Amino acid sequence: MQDKANKTAALFVTCLADLFRPSVAFAAIKLLQQAGLAVCVPELQTCCGQPAYNTGAYRETRGIARQVIEAFVDFHWVIAPSGSCAGMIKHHYPKLFQEDPEWAARSRDLAERTWEITSFLRDVLQFQPRELPSGPAAKSYTYHDACAGLREMGVRQQPRDLLRSLHGIEIRELQQTDVCCGFGGTFCARMPEISEKMVDDKLNHALATGAEVLLGGDLGCLLSIAGRARRRGDKLEVRHVVEVLADMDGPAGIGDPQR
Repeated sequence: MQDKANKTAALFVTCLADLFRPSVAFAAIKLLQQAGLAVCVPELQTCCGQPAYNTGAYRETRGIARQVIEAFVDFHWVIAPSGSCAGMIKHHYPKLFQEDPEWAARSRDLAERTWEITSFLRDVLQFQPRELPSGPAAKSYTYHDACAGLREMGVRQQPRDLLRSLHGIEIRELQQTDVCCGFGGTFCARMPEISEKMVDDKLNHALATGAEVLLGGDLGCLLSIAGRARRRGDKLEVRHVVEVLADMDGPAGIGDPQR
């Protein structure tokens, strides 16, 4: 277990959590505090720049990346409840600055300090709760492995292990759990017909498990899946995994009417 003395953690909130699902950010803070960390949320932070990067607007992305690097310069760890945003910072920022030695070094420094939250809790802190929490209502769960978290950040078993250790939850694995849901950032806007077919496949596999709740670690995927489920009339609750881990099931499921 990492020695946490004199080490500071900062939360990268992400645009989607800030704009559409603040409960994800609050759940992330709660989990990090339960793990014994003091958590800061720098006000200077903004989008990681991934939308601009994915459309080839590299000059604009560099401007965004510089602001993010400045915002998180003083923190030992930078934690994101998103494998996609964490992957952007960890793997793509250094590529952006290959021809700029100063910012290349600074981007690599930030990359080394950046973690996706479930990987950080399990792999770095070996997080275990001090006492067994009340746990979520007795429901059945399935899990979608988001592309960036899986392929760029190596996140697969970590959220499952945390769910099992904190709540005894066993995941009903869906077929093709590691196949893209069709969101893919700007892909869903450029190729909506293909995207729709992919998210329909994902939903059909999830419903086939009989699970009541689909969990995942990236809000982009979850918003896309939940939106399509509501348009189809599927009875499937969609949540970010940190909301369940932190026992913060107060908000309605993503895309559901507020309670």
